[in-house]
Amino acid sequence: MKRVVITGIGAVSPLGNDAKTYWENIKAGKCGIDFITRFDTSDFKVKIAAEVRGFDPLLYIDKGEARRTDLYTQYAIAASAEAVADSGLADIVDPERFGVYFSSGIGGLNTFYDESVKIHTGGASKVSPYFIAMMIINIAAGTIAIRHKAQGPSLPAVTACASSTNSIGEAFRAIKFGYADAIIAGGSEATIHPLPIAGFTNCMALSKRNLPNETSVPFDKRRDGFVMGEGGGVLILEEYEHAKKRGAKIYAEIAGYGNTCDAHHVTAPSPDGSGTAKAIADAIKEAGIPGDNLYINAHGTSTPLNDKSETGAIKLALGEKAKTALVSSTKSMIGHCLGAAGVLEAITVIKALETGVVPPTIGYKEPDPECDLDYVPNKAREHQINAAISTSLGFGGHNACIALKKWNE
Repeated sequence: MKRVVITGIGAVSPLGNDAKTYWENIKAGKCGIDFITRFDTSDFKVKIAAEVRGFDPLLYIDKGEARRTDLYTQYAIAASAEAVADSGLADIVDPERFGVYFSSGIGGLNTFYDESVKIHTGGASKVSPYFIAMMIINIAAGTIAIRHKAQGPSLPAVTACASSTNSIGEAFRAIKFGYADAIIAGGSEATIHPLPIAGFTNCMALSKRNLPNETSVPFDKRRDGFVMGEGGGVLILEEYEHAKKRGAKIYAEIAGYGNTCDAHHVTAPSPDGSGTAKAIADAIKEAGIPGDNLYINAHGTSTPLNDKSETGAIKLALGEKAKTALVSSTKSMIGHCLGAAGVLEAITVIKALETGVVPPTIGYKEPDPECDLDYVPNKAREHQINAAISTSLGFGGHNACIALKKWNE
């Protein structure tokens, strides 16, 4: 059984296009939600989202490649470039022992939509020869592998909003059991687009409040739906002895992983939170952490069902120890980034462990009796924590949880 550590991080987010800027804004409790600029929302009930701003793909790829690459893959390229550079792994790790576990919940939706319009208006000859290679969900993982000569295990987990947490967890297992020395793990999503905004609105998932600072309010009694976000994130997972030998900087240790399914409903979580509770309990048990004085970065979507169910799951998994947990939702600041949510939240956890600062749940005003834990309302809190978990829940009932420890050599 190998130990697995984090040696690199990278981020593209609604609060900054690098990991340092992202964390500083998360720590400060800034809100990355604002009115949508990508398209005209005049006919839309939902008019706000958490957009990535100021992103320039030409910092990472040339114009020709940018035209042949969907936005979700561009986010993946940028985040992986930052993380690999941060880790110092380039040209050190054996390519056959270097893997990529990189996810997306939806993949190249912008490309899929654009090419659908082309065939409808101009016929089959108008469809791009790059359509398939730009659209498929695994292409971000494949592109990352090509760029970084990662010839080892490669697996893009696709479990909706749990996708990138599952990718991190599966990468952890692959290294723990000796199948790789290092893995680029994470996820990306680019779905601030008319079609998914309309689709999520019509299935009653998005809030229609349209107040940038008052709409994504996880665990608050006023919550009525999530806010769409986007971006990408990457962690470099590395076998401890491999990292130690080369003198790598270590951010944290990943020590446990839980993976379950509610088998209950295509969109709604199990009301009692039992599936999520099992994922949490499994991750904590594998990590060997006691479960008290724990930081929990919750899925916390700001939907009525999720936040109530997740609160119940935490209490079911931890029992009385739930009262000592500090719980916060990064989605209060960056919205719900779907397949990128888990990895961006994992970066939040890693930095909280490293710095001793627990980020807040912003916008919290009205307590809900059914959500009665400590949600670190509105302001970050200095608090030394030695262990933390991050939970992610996806449509279809998918639950994923990773457990991390503060790095102490």
